[in-house]
Amino acid sequence: MKYLIVSDIHGSAPRLAKVLEHYRNGGYDLLLILGDILNYGPRNGLPEGLDAPAVANMLNPLANRIVAVRGNCDSEVDQMLLHFPMMSTSAFLIDSGRRILLTHGHVMTPENTPTGSYDLFISGHTHLMDLDRRPGGAIVCNSGSITFPKGGNPPSFLTLEDGILSLRDLDGKVLKQLAL
Repeated sequence: MKYLIVSDIHGSAPRLAKVLEHYRNGGYDLLLILGDILNYGPRNGLPEGLDAPAVANMLNPLANRIVAVRGNCDSEVDQMLLHFPMMSTSAFLIDSGRRILLTHGHVMTPENTPTGSYDLFISGHTHLMDLDRRPGGAIVCNSGSITFPKGGNPPSFLTLEDGILSLRDLDGKVLKQLAL
């Protein structure tokens, strides 16, 4: 399966539109959303193109191809606009025998995960992209943010295809890759 992974959209319709263009053109099977979908939060400024209803309208037609988790800026009222579940703080996928743990990152962190093991821990929340193999072999990555990147990083998202995890900028340029 091919996955496009995005986090911290924060209601920015133009930024999401760019990511969805990659999703459609790349023939991805699933869109994995790591929270903070519609709202921008009180610590952030107003995002470019803030339009929560437009973001919902872009995502809802893809509802049967979305796996989403709740971020710290997501709430029950957001769920009322979205046609896919997004209120769980984590999701667990199995892909080609690999165990993938998805979370926003405000409840679970790479240092604070539930009991059990995983091959790949993917989060957002900090808006700082990261892609690293930890001692023991597990890969930990943060997709960064398409709307409010931090640390001097560009807006970013992740792709996972053919056993390769890639951090990409909004133009699709690979910033960093790691084989699983």
